[in-house]
Amino acid sequence: MTRNVWITAAVISFAGAAFAQEHVATLRSGTPLADNAEPPAIAKVVNSDLRQVRNYPEQPPLIPHKIDGYQIDLNANQCMQCHSRTAVEVSQAPMISITHFMSRDNQFLASVTPRRYFCNQCHVVQVEARALVENGFVDIDSVLEYVEQNQGSSD
Repeated sequence: MTRNVWITAAVISFAGAAFAQEHVATLRSGTPLADNAEPPAIAKVVNSDLRQVRNYPEQPPLIPHKIDGYQIDLNANQCMQCHSRTAVEVSQAPMISITHFMSRDNQFLASVTPRRYFCNQCHVVQVEARALVENGFVDIDSVLEYVEQNQGSSD
């Protein structure tokens, strides 16, 4: 009897997994999970060198230029050729934030702290691509404007 219960449970779990694979909502545009879809074309990187608006306080600035081939490893950080304290006068690029010189204990260091050395952990380039999923994000300025407009109507 126990053996039949185990066999039945195994059959149901395998059947459920097969059913789930056919009906899981994914970003694969109808390609079955067992197959490889044709990859989309690589989107074009925005390369305007214009600062982009931040959507919320403390958002890391976006990278407004291509960084293909930039070396960022333990030996070198190519971003610092333009964004270091000593290079900004010549490059006219914005200097990295003072927070990048702070240790974990909030002590200021003479050079970039190792935990802030790998720029791409927070800063990203933008591409000209359609959104993969719908996004209802509203930036803080829109929220403040909405509140200001509706404060008078609640009185």
